[in-house]
Parts: sequence; structure tokens; C-alpha cells
Amino acid sequence: MRMRPTLSWTPAEDLPPGTTDPEPVVEALGAGGVLVLSGAGLSTESGIPDYRGEGGSLSRHTPMTYQDFTASASARRRYWARSHLGRRTFVRARPNAGHRSVAAFGRHGLLSGVITQNVDGLHQAGGSEGVVELHGSLDRVVCLSCGALSARRDLARRLEEANPGFDPVAGGINPDGDADLTDEQVGDFRVVPCAVCGGVLKPDVVFFGEAVPPRRVEHCRELVREATSLLVLGSSLTVMSGLRFVRQAAQAGKPVLIVNRDPTRGDRYAVTRIALPLGAALTTVADRLGVPVEDGV
Repeated sequence: MRMRPTLSWTPAEDLPPGTTDPEPVVEALGAGGVLVLSGAGLSTESGIPDYRGEGGSLSRHTPMTYQDFTASASARRRYWARSHLGRRTFVRARPNAGHRSVAAFGRHGLLSGVITQNVDGLHQAGGSEGVVELHGSLDRVVCLSCGALSARRDLARRLEEANPGFDPVAGGINPDGDADLTDEQVGDFRVVPCAVCGGVLKPDVVFFGEAVPPRRVEHCRELVREATSLLVLGSSLTVMSGLRFVRQAAQAGKPVLIVNRDPTRGDRYAVTRIALPLGAALTTVADRLGVPVEDGV
């Protein structure tokens, strides 16, 4: 039986309340050296739902775990059918005002780096450079046998050829690119093997139950050590992969600022949480700093 991963937390009653004043973020960015840590909430305004916010996908969807994916051919069939369909929404998504604001802060030398928990590539599409993809990217595929990396678009072409006419109507799209399909809709979807060795293909992302590569974690820890402050954007910080950097910054005496409408697991470590929609909050911050933000296309 497939078990639901532990992906939730209960906010403590003594968590500090959020504010609607973005001035602390303005001051932090004005001082420079800010490290951004972003989560799924930053991409909701691009049409990609988050996990835990209002209407979040965890209310109806259990993400694929690494253990399920590696142990079961039927689980892999289900994953690739759903992900193949969900990718169509991802490739249509465009950077929103939040992504473009982060890119503008970077161009003006206010940031020391960007770490994202997202796998959608929207930071880079919005103009940010040197983004550390903590959980990988849906744009790449890795072979679990030979380690070969390949482009997701190439796999999409092969899956289209192997499954002509596959076009079910999904019940929803999730932050991991997974579309909600029934077992009947998945049907006998054909999964293709690695083109190099015939092994099992996996998206180059960190599944739930899988560890972030240690060298990537250490790189992020170094970015925290070099930063003046840490700005968290659109993450509930429920899982340790992101929360550990908040704890590290707080323990080092570096201010942690959070922009997220709902309480987060990192609020007790933050000097403030701005409870505003991200696009509006970050464009307001950019305006106060006199930083021009490119219009969306």
C-alpha cells in the first residue's frame, strides 16, 4: 500500500503574526548581499499550484516517492503518464512579477544568490542567473543505470511516438509537474527506456523520500555563510531541505525575512513575515528601491 509522505506541520500558537508592511525587505535589499530562497508559492501566479496553500495540491494528491518509483514498474508507468501530460502546462507557464522582480534585484547587485526549491525553471526564464536548483529540474532526465543526462524535450518526443493519441483530461496539475489522472486514464501507457543503455529513466528532480545531493547542500550552506541576510519567498518551509538554511542563517545571526501569505515552519527564526501576495509585494519593494522590473511577455 502506498503510504502518504509526512508533508505537513501544525503551526504553534505562539508563532509571531504576519505583517503587511514590506519595508523590512526594502531595507534588507537596500543593504545588499541578500540570498533568496524560493518555494512553490512564487510560481502560483504563473498558473502552477503550490502544495500547501489555499487549494494546494496535497489536499488531493500524494507526490511520487523515490521508493515507489524505483520499486514498481506500474508506479513508473503512472508517473510518466501523468508527468508527460502535466509537462504541457509547465512549458506554457511564464515568469510572473515575482520572478521578474527577483531577476531585477539580481541585475542591480542586491542579491548574493538565488536558491529555489522549485523545478519549473521560471527563475531562469525570468532573467535570474546562477540559480541553484535545490530539487533539480523537470527539464532534464537521468538514467538510473548509466547516469546519462538528457533533455526532457527529447523524452517528450519519444513518449509521443510511443503513445500516439494519448490526450486525457486531467483533474488538476501539481507543483511537481504531475497531472491528476485515474488508473483508467493511465491505461497501458508505454514508458520508454534510456536511449544509451536501456535503463530506467527518472526526471532529474529530488523526489520525496530522496536526499538532496550532499555537494549541492554544501554549496547552498556556503551561500548562506556568504550572505548578509536570507529572504524566503513563497515557501512553507515544511520540509527540512529548505528549513535547514533558515536555521543556519538564524544561528549565524543573519536576518531571515519571509514573504508568504500563510504561517511557515520558519517563522520563529524570522525577523518578519510579510503576509502579502508575492507578485504585488515584490513589485512594491522594487518600486520603493527604484529598481525597474521588466514587463511580462
